[in-house]
Amino acid sequence: MKKVAVVVAGGTGSRMNSIIPKQFLLIKGKPVLYYTLYTFLQSYNDLTVILVLPEEHIAAGQEIIDAFFDYKRIQITAGGRTRFHSVQNGLELITEECMVFVHDGVRCLLTKNLIKRCYEAALEFGSAIPVTECKDSVRLIRGDDNEAFDRGKVKLVQTPQTFHSKILLPAFKIDYKDKFTDEATVVEAFGLKVHLVEGEEGNIKITKPMDIFIAEQLLLASAD
Repeated sequence: MKKVAVVVAGGTGSRMNSIIPKQFLLIKGKPVLYYTLYTFLQSYNDLTVILVLPEEHIAAGQEIIDAFFDYKRIQITAGGRTRFHSVQNGLELITEECMVFVHDGVRCLLTKNLIKRCYEAALEFGSAIPVTECKDSVRLIRGDDNEAFDRGKVKLVQTPQTFHSKILLPAFKIDYKDKFTDEATVVEAFGLKVHLVEGEEGNIKITKPMDIFIAEQLLLASAD
């Protein structure tokens, strides 16, 4: 089945204390976004990418594509005011039945193995949401009170969130709600259940300066 990765890279450098958006910061001499695109394009020969960027940074994204990749496999489109609207803009470019991976552009350390596991699970169940175990103690806040909560009942959600296009495209026709924090919440609001798969501890999201250091060390370790 045809495969399309909608890579959403609409972040800013606010928590990085940087004027450079985090997707363009360098790790080992290459932009964060490079590693994300490289892994997807290496995972399947028939996979294409829809890269969603803030309109003012489309030129910077095009420079990365021109420098490192086959431009025929990557389309760029402008993002929207929220993640939901950015994904919606990306999905509008899909014109045929396919499997859709929706991924945070700054989760640059995902592996081909994770992509393939999500694909295989979505073929069987219609969706695949990678999650990891919660290792910390958890407390539930109720008004002014708080109480311990069983961390065994908590999963930490990652991307790529993967869906058959027959599920995801109609789901994104519904009206936006503030509770839509990811694609799984949209599909659930559409009335469907989602299937969880095992994620990866190394599939971190670059949000703070420490994450750049961690990503560099993980890349060095994987090269050994």
